[in-house]
Amino acid sequence: MTQKTPNSNTSRIAITGAGSGLGRELALRYAREGWRVAVTDLQSGRAKRVAGEVNAAGGDAIAQTLDTRKPEDFDALLDRIREEWGGLDVFVNNAGVSNAGSVVDTPLEDWDWMLDINLMGAVRGARAALPMLRESRGHLVNIASFAAIASAPGMSAYNVAKAGVLSLSESIRGEEYGHGVGVTVACPAFFATNLLDSFRGTNDRQRAMVEKLMRRARVSAEDVANDIYDAVRENRFLVISHRDSRWQYRFKRLSPERFFTAVRKATRSFTG
Repeated sequence: MTQKTPNSNTSRIAITGAGSGLGRELALRYAREGWRVAVTDLQSGRAKRVAGEVNAAGGDAIAQTLDTRKPEDFDALLDRIREEWGGLDVFVNNAGVSNAGSVVDTPLEDWDWMLDINLMGAVRGARAALPMLRESRGHLVNIASFAAIASAPGMSAYNVAKAGVLSLSESIRGEEYGHGVGVTVACPAFFATNLLDSFRGTNDRQRAMVEKLMRRARVSAEDVANDIYDAVRENRFLVISHRDSRWQYRFKRLSPERFFTAVRKATRSFTG
């Protein structure tokens, strides 16, 4: 399928959770190319602040408060985009939360919270945006995680939610192929962000380990945003920004039992 390349003067993107972290970096990356950027976030103040940064960087922003648990918020966003821009070229399901804990230890309410935001939020976003993306032969981007591939112990609810986002992306890719809609799913490993602001967990060692891995990461949010921008432009499906993770992805496909053993050893210190 040949992906339509939007005119930079009229290109339009909407990003959930764009008030900080990767969402903000994506907003600024597209702003530097002169795109119109809908900056959405659960916190209206953050959305407005990043919208100002988008305008300063050369883009043209609108700010919208959006809770990914509310279908009506997505409807309001897409209605506004239709009215003000006439359509949409790229939609990014980025908003998410984090947690850690085993299947047994993670409370059911935390499972509901995780799946409602990280997985069903992406479902709601896709359902709202795809009709408009069909019109423009545009592109859907879902932000998953390398957790969707590694499924490391001690992060069960997060793993399941992100694996669901990966599977959702694969499904939509096939379903929308005939409509000319491209799909990209990003599966980054750890990088410095504010994801832990929303963290829920049952084990302090797990949070400490995640913080350590974020601090030591050689890949930044800006790097991941650049990779996603290139993937959308080239209509590539899977984005794995970390070099080590790309090797691990191949390792798991070639030798899943050896991969399991390696993951188990690497996480033994905080899973018991």
